[in-house]
Amino acid sequence: MKHLQRTILVSLLILTLQNGYGQDFSKNLIHLPNIIKKYKKQTAKIKKQKDSLSNIHFANNWDTIHFNPYRNTKISFPFEINFLDKTYASPIPRKHVVTSRYGWRRGRAHRAIDIDLITGDDVYSVLDGKVRYVGYHPGHGKTIVVRHYNGLETVYAHLSKYDVKVNTIVKKGELIGKGGNTGRSRGSHLHLEMRYKGIDINPEHIFNFKGKTTIRSKNIWVTEDWATPYYHISTRQSNLVTLDTFEKVTAYKKRKRKIYIVKSGDTLSGIAYKNHVPIRRICKTNKIRRTSTLKIGQRLIL
Repeated sequence: MKHLQRTILVSLLILTLQNGYGQDFSKNLIHLPNIIKKYKKQTAKIKKQKDSLSNIHFANNWDTIHFNPYRNTKISFPFEINFLDKTYASPIPRKHVVTSRYGWRRGRAHRAIDIDLITGDDVYSVLDGKVRYVGYHPGHGKTIVVRHYNGLETVYAHLSKYDVKVNTIVKKGELIGKGGNTGRSRGSHLHLEMRYKGIDINPEHIFNFKGKTTIRSKNIWVTEDWATPYYHISTRQSNLVTLDTFEKVTAYKKRKRKIYIVKSGDTLSGIAYKNHVPIRRICKTNKIRRTSTLKIGQRLIL
């Protein structure tokens, strides 16, 4: 109902501006029935599409006991995720303050984005979906997993309280739990993961967490480096590239990697820091170890 009211008000405002400031705002009320009719038609169409997709994704690998029901499922890169929404609902009722990003952190993979909150803050589902998992998971603490109509799963971890049960249908923006500090956590925050068929994806590749709560595209292609933590650093936002067509994926894969020539006094950690690249990625790409001796003039692919 709130979305309907907002749509009506915005539409009337646009009509008023188009017809000039001097005209009576009430005259535009004549368009109200058509606005409502159009909105209801669009909403019904999207609901039908979501219901159709949900019948598929809510049936396959539906497991309310295990955190990851896709342990024996193999998926090839790149793969595509489709959205019917243009925006997502903020998972918390406050401004997003990102305290840690998807990437390599303190010698281990961090597979989520951490958003600051206060213990007891409401936590909401970012999209329409169905609750698949509710329980205490090692490391994550109290955790809720919601599977959405397109197969994407969102993980809400370190919670202090559950407000939903498994198999509950939830709407975008609906309360599912309370934020907290359970599990392996250094302070109260929301650990938000994005998973597709068991594969964790950099959340910032899908959602915009700065200001507007927009989904980056209705069609998002995921390549291996957007689903591999050691390609990213948890303290910095990666250079984001929206891959909304297979042609862009092909061009992205063929992009030229930066070449760094080792100079006197260079260290692997120094090169990684200056170029915003994880050490692990440099090692894997160049098939060297952290303890390998660098030679002056050596070429490293970053």
